[in-house]
Amino acid sequence: MAQKQKNDISKLSFEEAIKELTGIVGKIEQGQIPLQDSLEQYERGMALIKHCRGILQQAEKRIEKIAQEKESGDRSQESEGRGQKTCEG
Repeated sequence: MAQKQKNDISKLSFEEAIKELTGIVGKIEQGQIPLQDSLEQYERGMALIKHCRGILQQAEKRIEKIAQEKESGDRSQESEGRGQKTCEG
């Protein structure tokens, strides 16, 4: 069953995972569930956190790649601009 839960988590979007995690935290904090269920929910919460961190790390890598591409593009435009001086006389 643990494998099924992990597969379910891997299919969640970041927003869905955060929403579920928020619900778990609320239930545990308010003591709405028995101890054994709290432990199971805690484990699921930790898996959700791991999943969210993975999504955030992927997003961070994409942002870094985009920033590097933009920086490279800006540099090439600057060097092209310097090489295309017009003669006015």
